[in-house]
Amino acid sequence: MRDIFTEIFENQPADPMESARRGGRPVLRKRFYERAQAIEEAGEGGGFQVVLDGKPVKTPARRALVVPVRALAEEIAREWDAQKNVIDPARMPLTRLAHAVIDAVAERSKPVADEVAKYLGSDLLLYRAEAPPGLIERQAKAWDPVLAWAHTALGARFVPVEGVVFVAQPDAAIAAARTAIPADPNNVKEIWRLGAIASIATLTGSALLALALSAGYLEPDAAWASAHVDEDWQMEHWGRDEVALARRAYRFGEMQAAAAVLKLVK
Repeated sequence: MRDIFTEIFENQPADPMESARRGGRPVLRKRFYERAQAIEEAGEGGGFQVVLDGKPVKTPARRALVVPVRALAEEIAREWDAQKNVIDPARMPLTRLAHAVIDAVAERSKPVADEVAKYLGSDLLLYRAEAPPGLIERQAKAWDPVLAWAHTALGARFVPVEGVVFVAQPDAAIAAARTAIPADPNNVKEIWRLGAIASIATLTGSALLALALSAGYLEPDAAWASAHVDEDWQMEHWGRDEVALARRAYRFGEMQAAAAVLKLVK
């Protein structure tokens, strides 16, 4: 069910911990440019292009890296300027997300929106611990307000359940929440917002957190913390997992990039 998301968002350069696990180290290209800039595109489609010494940056599919708003292009250009002696894609989450949107989401917006909607039926926020009481309370504190927001703002009444066995959610709730997923393939800004929402859903396991962040109900830090309630509880009681924390820090960079797109592309 998640094949399309794996292809678009997870088959990117591995994070440093994953590269080490695989026993390989990516070969990084030396920096070959003096300056990265954002310039307004003169073509019919409009938008803003990222260039290196005046030459356009290309995506893996050899498309020009063009975004719909100047502020986003400037942020991506800053990522390129921040590279020192080598170009490290692992430190360029906005650029990688831009590649995904341009090369994949733009041409497959309906399947991507469908996959986001599928998360709604088995969302992280809907499956609650049966014990211990402290974890139950912490989940409720973090997740119940988001469910209340979905009910009030979207007209979507989801029903949380105990345990991990799948329980179907009301069709009406899923249909109501789906209306908040950008879906117009002819609207460039909606495509970019869809790409960001899809990325957040894959990172958190929750379309509801992604939609709440998109609507401005949650800030990125709060959404990220909500996605890791269970993991934080386990580490508080069984000890820190430094490998997991390093991977989480890397993935939080991905989350921040997606949140930046939502903030800048209105």
